[in-house]
Amino acid sequence: MSLTVRQFPCLSDNYGFLVRDEASGAVACVDTPDADAVLAQLQAAGWDLDLILNTHWHPDHAGGNAAIKAATGATIVGPAEVTRIAPLDQVVAHGDVVDLGDSRLEVIDTGGHTLGHITYFAPTDRLAFVGDTLFALGCGRLFEGTAAQMWASLSRLTALPDDTKVYCAHEYTAANARFALSVDKDPRLAARSETIFAARARGEPTVPTSIGLEKATNPFLRARDADDFAALRHAKDSFRG
Repeated sequence: MSLTVRQFPCLSDNYGFLVRDEASGAVACVDTPDADAVLAQLQAAGWDLDLILNTHWHPDHAGGNAAIKAATGATIVGPAEVTRIAPLDQVVAHGDVVDLGDSRLEVIDTGGHTLGHITYFAPTDRLAFVGDTLFALGCGRLFEGTAAQMWASLSRLTALPDDTKVYCAHEYTAANARFALSVDKDPRLAARSETIFAARARGEPTVPTSIGLEKATNPFLRARDADDFAALRHAKDSFRG
């Protein structure tokens, strides 16, 4: 494996990610939810930051851009929508490739949560940084896009290899599991949910997950079509379990 991922909790339920290409020593942070936390993690690891990789424009993903760039000089990369709240050094879109040292990160359009949301996929290491598009047992709210757009985005993610590690940006899994159990009686989901509840009771993270595991147990990925997905997303929005 050529990439090392350092995952850490921040804010109320976000995860931050530092990604290091071991061959070159190049380092990126995926999103900037908490500038102080990112900088502390860099210092603890002894790493110098080269890239900031934004997935979308929301403040808990791009709000730390300016402070981290000022402290590190890192190049800020992201979809054009990020310029709503912060400047970008490099705008990327679906089909582009970002080089992190010797590693290549493919940009995938995963709009729906926001219109221009993107995912960074490292095909050699089979790692995907999905922001707020896909969660363990869930998916992002449709703040800007349509259900059809999100369904298409999730379909692009499910086309990735099953052993792809999925780094979601929030620890929402226990709440997602409670909703999933209300709409899906598959025994695999029940067994996974028990494991999730136990892990969270111990204060352990449920991220990363994998594409294969989500395809098997995530009700949003098990939907029959875009209409079925839309109904599930609507039900989740009003779920209070």
